[in-house]
Amino acid sequence: MKLSRRDFFGAAGVGAAGVVALGAGGVAAGRAAAADDPAAAGGAGGVVPFHGDHQAGIVTPAQDRLHFVAFDVTTTDRSALVRMLQAWTEAARRMTRGEDAGPIGAVAGDEYAPPDDTGEALGLPPAGLTITIGFGPTLFRTADGVDRFGLADRQPAELVELPAFAGEELRPEISGGDICVQACADDPQVAVHAVRNLARIGQGVVGVCWSQLGFGRTSSTTSDQATPRNLFGFKDGTANLKSDQPQALDRFVWVSGTGTWMDGGSYLVSRRIRMLVEVWDRQNLRDQQDTVGRTKGSGAPIGRTGEFDPVDPATLPATSHVALAHPSSSGTAILRRGYSFVDGSDGLGRLDAGLFFLCYQSDPSTGFVQVQRNLRTDKMNEYVKHTSSGVFACPPGLTGDDDWWGSGLFA
Repeated sequence: MKLSRRDFFGAAGVGAAGVVALGAGGVAAGRAAAADDPAAAGGAGGVVPFHGDHQAGIVTPAQDRLHFVAFDVTTTDRSALVRMLQAWTEAARRMTRGEDAGPIGAVAGDEYAPPDDTGEALGLPPAGLTITIGFGPTLFRTADGVDRFGLADRQPAELVELPAFAGEELRPEISGGDICVQACADDPQVAVHAVRNLARIGQGVVGVCWSQLGFGRTSSTTSDQATPRNLFGFKDGTANLKSDQPQALDRFVWVSGTGTWMDGGSYLVSRRIRMLVEVWDRQNLRDQQDTVGRTKGSGAPIGRTGEFDPVDPATLPATSHVALAHPSSSGTAILRRGYSFVDGSDGLGRLDAGLFFLCYQSDPSTGFVQVQRNLRTDKMNEYVKHTSSGVFACPPGLTGDDDWWGSGLFA
């Protein structure tokens, strides 16, 4: 269902906050007090609180580096999977405090036994590390409908594979996954250390399906963060939802009122978007700006002067990204948390580069899917290809030291 501009902004309790796949929507207004959830803010010494109503790494101030990994569960033993999730939780709790993954550590144990930490983060600060977990549809049942771990009746109706979209070129080997882990930090080695240790702990229970490194956040999740630029050179995420917009987050990001293990959680959609930078770089500035719907320098909507000036889609090129992605056009909002990537070249002299798009919403069908369908005529489609896709149910935050990832699901 599409909303009028008045209905959308009134219901959301925000200014002209919008959503995009690459570029921008409306104006991020409504600079209220920061959310009470400790996961929404960093702490002293670069430590982000691990416990809270919601998982850290969603509305937490977006860090500069990402290591995202999708795991396949290789065991058929439910109890082994539960033990691994409990061990993962404890290791994550320690690593986000800047400690080794295990109580013995990388160098203090028996020299004839494997260390319980890999050691590459020794001497490094916590660097704002957050570790966020999600469960994919295939954890609940196989493509043939087999209930793998007695969880099929607990699969949320919202957790289904995304529909096909025109123009996408998805690669199955880098799509999907039973469990995802999003590790974000301001030091790439800290993020990689976190993922590496979870993979080590999970040996024999899970195996890495695919992973993605990211740099240079392409969105802001707090009002005091400057808007970054993507690899097309444009400011990206001007209109992203912010942690200090609690009404909008409650409506569009957090699951609530279901009476299930997902209350307080959110649904994550991941998309690897290849940006055809060589083609883009040959376009003149006017064409680039008409494609995005914003000026390249200031980030202002075309015809305006300031980045956060109000957006009127009717005054923009009809096929521009902003005109189609703006909430008064798409009728919804998502919380973006993407990163740029450059994965070498494609063997034909072109950079394999783009945006690893991550977004959170209370329901993918009324979040990402609704926006993406609205972008069918987006001129930006000439310059991007979606090559990877995933959807995951991210449970709520943890209540304390005795709680663990998935405790509500496996209860």
